Amino acid sequence: MGATVTANSEHKTWDGGNEPLGASYGKLMMWFFIVSDALTFSAFLAAYGFSRFKFIETWPLADEVFTHFPFMHGVSAPMYYVALMTFILIFSSVTMVLAVDAGHQMKKDKVAIYMFLTILGGLVFVGSQAWEWKNFIHGEYGAIETKGGSLLQFVDNTGKRVKLEDFALTLPEEREQLERNKGKWFMDESSLPTYSVAEVQAGFKAHPEILVRTEVIYEDTEASKKDPKINHQLSKHKHKTILTRAESEARLANAHLVVEGANLKRNEYGSKLFADFFFFITGFHGFHVFSGVIINIIIFFNVLLGTYEKRRTYEMVEKVGLYWHFVDLVWVFVFTFFYLV
Repeated sequence: MGATVTANSEHKTWDGGNEPLGASYGKLMMWFFIVSDALTFSAFLAAYGFSRFKFIETWPLADEVFTHFPFMHGVSAPMYYVALMTFILIFSSVTMVLAVDAGHQMKKDKVAIYMFLTILGGLVFVGSQAWEWKNFIHGEYGAIETKGGSLLQFVDNTGKRVKLEDFALTLPEEREQLERNKGKWFMDESSLPTYSVAEVQAGFKAHPEILVRTEVIYEDTEASKKDPKINHQLSKHKHKTILTRAESEARLANAHLVVEGANLKRNEYGSKLFADFFFFITGFHGFHVFSGVIINIIIFFNVLLGTYEKRRTYEMVEKVGLYWHFVDLVWVFVFTFFYLV
């Protein structure tokens, strides 16, 4: 009986060593970090989804927001550049896999090449995201916010968006920006818009072919025409509501301020919450990508110096590879929530 107990006690799955389940301490800690970070991103995306569902009728349409493409000014290319950014980031995951595989084979030169391509893909993605932020902040068409907080956009009689600069008039008026030393209770305001409310209203009166489009979404489908009770959230053809000329003039009479671009307070594309979530979530993800690029650069130089060749292991490349794959996977969800759904 004693011999049997002794024999069984010698066969254990893990006897307290430093590599439980065959994973080193470093890999386990990286997995713990990834899981905790995944929960953080999940909470952010869940909050975004809840807010979008609550304000679905005034939520911006992604096809109308992300229409820019580098060196193609004025050409509407909805989602094209975002799709290209996504492809570049996913391809960088492929090069990271190849770097890890080359490390397992102890091929220093191949590890360095694939790490360099991964870094290049990350830099292109971060730069593209910064360029996208610039366009989002600057805006393209401009809009009017009413005293009640509604957003008014402008279209021609064919439904095509019209920029403020295409019809607003320049009036002989002087506008002064409110600064802390001039306002009550040290109040100030952001930089003045290109046109004043009066200039937009005057230009609108001078162009009878222009109509106001509200931020409210309606569904243009045969089914919804036959049955107005159909759930409009299930339709694939979403459009903004265009008012008649008389309705447009009545709504524009309540104009409060001109909105150009998007920031944390106002958004020419629609709901203000959309801009808040866009800056926060994409910025948080961009910070992760930028951090990953910095870490990859450090690992890349260590590879060139032969640090891991001397250790006879490229486990550090595998660890940063786990982080990089996680960042890419998170972007797939961000891309789906912000741009596709």
